[in-house]
Amino acid sequence: MTTIILAIVIGAAFGAVLDRIGAADPNWIGRMLSLKHLHLMKTILLAIGTGSVLMFAGQMAGLVDVGHMSVKAAYVGVFIGGLLLGAGWAAAGYCPGTGLAAAASGRRDALFFVAGGLLGAAAYMVTYPAWVATGLLEGAKLTLGTVPGAGVDGLIGLRGDILGIVMGLAFVAVAFALPERPMGKPAPVAAE
Repeated sequence: MTTIILAIVIGAAFGAVLDRIGAADPNWIGRMLSLKHLHLMKTILLAIGTGSVLMFAGQMAGLVDVGHMSVKAAYVGVFIGGLLLGAGWAAAGYCPGTGLAAAASGRRDALFFVAGGLLGAAAYMVTYPAWVATGLLEGAKLTLGTVPGAGVDGLIGLRGDILGIVMGLAFVAVAFALPERPMGKPAPVAAE
């Protein structure tokens, strides 16, 4: 029961942060994807970079157990799914997390987005045997660098934890280097 309560509290906090930074507003997401206003992109890069540095540094210091991390298999279906997710994100202005946060804040369009996502997941579950038969879901577990103790080989000869820290620092650097508004003048912000 404690795990469920903790998951609800963390999920609610994450949703509140998404709402606070504007990620639950499809107008902000549209401005980011059209490269007119990069506030969200900077926030996303900073969060991913910081999380990567903390996770891999914690792993090197023995504070994070590699056994709790899992490497998913890479296959063609992941690439196709990523393209579909990106197209849906651009069309709707929501990704799954931001859609739930927007629905929780009362946006009606987000309710339709969440319903569509659930219908899409149900359609995938029903057609899963057909997808397996195509061979698109077959692949191997891969990482860029070898993570000690994970039992998965890396594509390049670097240690995965060091590579993760370097990539995380690069994400943080890009987040600070990106201009807020690369197209020049400020974008008007719609009042809610």
